[in-house]
Amino acid sequence: MPKHKKFIAYKDAAHATVGKFYEFKNFTDSTADLYFYGDIVSDWWGAWQQEDQYPDAIRNFLAEAEGRDLNIYINSGGGSVFAGIAIYNMLKRYPGKKNCYVDALAGSIASILPFVADDKPTIPANAFLMIHKPWAGCEGNANEMRKMADDLDRIEVGIWKIYEDHLAEGITIDQIKELMDKETWLDGESAAQYFNVSVGEENAIAAAVQEYTQTYCKNIPESIRQTGEENPTDHAKELEMKRNLVSLATAHMGI
Repeated sequence: MPKHKKFIAYKDAAHATVGKFYEFKNFTDSTADLYFYGDIVSDWWGAWQQEDQYPDAIRNFLAEAEGRDLNIYINSGGGSVFAGIAIYNMLKRYPGKKNCYVDALAGSIASILPFVADDKPTIPANAFLMIHKPWAGCEGNANEMRKMADDLDRIEVGIWKIYEDHLAEGITIDQIKELMDKETWLDGESAAQYFNVSVGEENAIAAAVQEYTQTYCKNIPESIRQTGEENPTDHAKELEMKRNLVSLATAHMGI
């Protein structure tokens, strides 16, 4: 049975929460650990892997955390722009102190998540912050496609506002716009030149450059690009099926 079917069979939408991968979230009396180690998706149905995160799951996690301080660990290539912004806003409202660590990759819409930190987020020298323009699939006539382009421009403005609140001294949002135009992968030291982040020690965690990320990213560093898949044909078929399901669902936008 394909992996995605096996996973869906065991999911319970009525009790949406972070998946079994996160049962090891290390709650103490004062702290809780939250991991973003998969794609950012819109809802329970879109969570193809247990590591994927979505707003309802995060809402329930935060309710369970009950104001504890959060240690947030990020290794995600991004996903749904609206889900990512919803999660960002929920975490910003959360009353507990938030410490953020990029373990390997905070890419695309996941690149805004480190900035929920109350202090500077930590990005190791060998981890990446990847920023680019919003991306979307579109079908329809010329008017609908022009509207999609206009919508993406408006969405990008909202993302600029988040980045703008966390710029390093002397950096302007126009510089960040140029980096987004080119799809830029910033290691920890480079990220610290543009944003208020702390550079952490290097670690050995592999970046989460999954199929979703590879679909819309053009400049993935060769050092972290996934290679050597055992069944590339099967992976391609599964990805195509996912795309077809998305096209049948409501409009999808990602970053």
